[in-house]
Amino acid sequence: MVANITTNTVTIFIDGKEYQVAAGANLVDVAKWIGNDIPVFCYHPKMEPVGMCRMCLVEMGSAFDPKEKKIVRDEQGNPVIKWQPKLNTACTQKVADGMAIRTTTQVVDDARQNVVEFLLTSHPLDCPICDKGGECPLQNLTMEHGPGASRMDFSDKQHLDKHVPLGDLIFLDEERCIQCARCVRYQDEVVGDDVLAFHERGRRLQIITKSDPGFDSYFSGNTTDICPVGALTTADFRFGARPWELTETPSICPHDAAGSNISLSTRLDRDFGGRAMIKRVMPRQNEYVNEIWISDKTRFGHHFTRDTESRLLQPIVKGAASDWNTALPLVAEKLKAAGGDVAAIAGASMSNEDLWTLRQLVTGLGGKKLGAWPPTHAGAEAVAAAGIGVGSNLSKLGKGDAILVIASDLEEEVPIWRLRVKQAHDRGAYLVVMNARSTRLDDFASETIRYDYPEAAGAIELLKSQYAEYFQKLTGAANLVVVMGAEGLTLEGSAALSQAAANLLIETGHVGKPNNGLLATLPGANGMGQHYLGFTPQATQDIIAHPPKALIVAQADLLLDDPNAAAWLDKVETVIYLTLFKDGIPAKATALPIQSFAERDGSFVNGERRVQRFYVGQGPLGDALPAWQLASRIGERAGLGKQKLSAASVMLDITKNVPAFAGCTYAELSKVERQFPDVGGVDLYYGGTAYQNKGGLGVQIPSAADKGEKVAVNGGGKGSVSADGKLLVVPTTRLYNRERTFRSSELVHPRVPDAFVEINSADAKGMGIANGDTVRVEFGSGAVTARAHVNGGAPRGSVVLPRHLSDDPAPLYITAGSVSKV
Repeated sequence: MVANITTNTVTIFIDGKEYQVAAGANLVDVAKWIGNDIPVFCYHPKMEPVGMCRMCLVEMGSAFDPKEKKIVRDEQGNPVIKWQPKLNTACTQKVADGMAIRTTTQVVDDARQNVVEFLLTSHPLDCPICDKGGECPLQNLTMEHGPGASRMDFSDKQHLDKHVPLGDLIFLDEERCIQCARCVRYQDEVVGDDVLAFHERGRRLQIITKSDPGFDSYFSGNTTDICPVGALTTADFRFGARPWELTETPSICPHDAAGSNISLSTRLDRDFGGRAMIKRVMPRQNEYVNEIWISDKTRFGHHFTRDTESRLLQPIVKGAASDWNTALPLVAEKLKAAGGDVAAIAGASMSNEDLWTLRQLVTGLGGKKLGAWPPTHAGAEAVAAAGIGVGSNLSKLGKGDAILVIASDLEEEVPIWRLRVKQAHDRGAYLVVMNARSTRLDDFASETIRYDYPEAAGAIELLKSQYAEYFQKLTGAANLVVVMGAEGLTLEGSAALSQAAANLLIETGHVGKPNNGLLATLPGANGMGQHYLGFTPQATQDIIAHPPKALIVAQADLLLDDPNAAAWLDKVETVIYLTLFKDGIPAKATALPIQSFAERDGSFVNGERRVQRFYVGQGPLGDALPAWQLASRIGERAGLGKQKLSAASVMLDITKNVPAFAGCTYAELSKVERQFPDVGGVDLYYGGTAYQNKGGLGVQIPSAADKGEKVAVNGGGKGSVSADGKLLVVPTTRLYNRERTFRSSELVHPRVPDAFVEINSADAKGMGIANGDTVRVEFGSGAVTARAHVNGGAPRGSVVLPRHLSDDPAPLYITAGSVSKV
């Protein structure tokens, strides 16, 4: 029966058959779940019903006697139904005891045919060249319910614009729009970015954007999935391929901690040497993780996987292109020559299989230091102890529950979490946002709390001592989730805040059960995997302070992230880079090409500790190898045993040696179950073109609290920073930026801002800086030239400097600095 709505059931009758269903469920949802689909255009299970399209008309009646409070039956036990004289919209009905509908009668068939016929009066007959052709709900429902021929005069056809850019990413064909309002309602109800609207009236009604820039939202691509016709298309896929030519490969977003489930739509392409090439990225349903939504960065940030101009295609030895037969023995000898003084720094998008084989290589050679990159967040240990409980689903949070977000610009760092937190607030959850500056999430918060950046590490104590009413509401909630970032914090400060947040949850009993616990906005797709496999930011700091003789840098952009990296890397005798790209590599390094997430098998652990698989989708570039295979081959050359033959065998090894991964074999990770709502089927009109999950829902690693262990996170120092009479330079995250994995997505470049720094108006006035001036921000041994934004976005005494908008790196952590006008 329809899951996750209520445990109470009622009896209803559909086309003469009796069903026990969940009380209060939407009638269309119920019919879909039991296999009696009611066609729809405007209704979507993730949004409120509006009854606009009338496609879901059914005959409706009831066998329930309100006086007797029971279903009336005849002597044979059949229900005695009183039918209503007119058809009703099924999407606006909630099931009740005794409800009866008929969906197959002539009057219902006639109504559906009439609706389709009216929709087609001015709809263009361009199915052969429409991007939606082959997966179009209107096309499918016309075949099933439409008239065999048109009665309309062609001269009466309404002609509208065919190529209307709503923004840089989404195009509108006004002739194809059937005015279902799904896109408008999605942006308003689900996202909270009310940037679309209707314009004109009657047959000339059309969708417009009312934001500047146009369609200004990080979730705009989802409207193309739920559009029931080909009216909305993406700039990325428009006229790129036909849906029936595509092969779907389950994968995981490589960009952030949400671990959004995606489907890579690939095709053998002549422009890619006849190899499988990603033509588009689509959402894949996982109600625990991302439901059926993905951010635009997830959707459009895949081009780096096939960028032959920027990708490293061959090993580089002594500054020249080489081959594996030369590079592997040389690297093995150099590492052995280090005499055990070997360390590794691994990026947050390395898979679990990569991390495990790299760990085996380093420890097998006698090394002990395993660093995580970037070394900015210290919350993984606290999440492992008191993280969100097994079985949690943010979509279940609502009235009586609470969410606390601290030191994070959630929309920019993990946009899917922002989307789901906003929806939880819409359902009644109490949302408190704490930060030194305003963020997008403030618009949806129940309460906002401001602090000075030096106070960030003590935010929990500040909440307790100065906001007792808010604190009581949070800790008194039935369920409490704390989401913690690292904005304005040093690594020590991040550790202190994560410890305080975890202890708050432990002390108030909000751990070890679903929908309670800690989340951390760890950078990259596998920050929790780094933790479980022994790679820590503290070890990175140790490596920086005490450079080893030999250092393996794996998928970590040290020079692009850290202004001090060149200086400390110069002290390392042997530097081995396992990298996707050919720039950002020290001149003395030996560079070895590795494959992207799209070219190999692997797994990530998302911020909710869910281990999830991704699969080979795209053909490999050049001589690149999976990082796990490369580390394994080097180990074999160094005398550390035979190399592993597959990613599955590496994961099997992990499950046997790392307790957290017990039971996380590929077979277990690949298991699926039926999810509500039941989207992605052959109908497509119900939930849109989000794909059913056929690649696995993953396995959630239990926290220490989930396992019933006594948990207590040790306290730490405040980790505060003194400005010493200068300004505090605060590095922050922007979703759209110029990091290496996003530069190749040129269609998004218009949305990537030029380098800027936010300066408080009082500070700017004292320095003689006006809005728009070019300024130089100096800190330690680094400096960034940027445009001044004097817009109230920074607290007094601080400047906010987004990372990865300039070729010059921002500081890793909050630090003292100065700003001068250029």
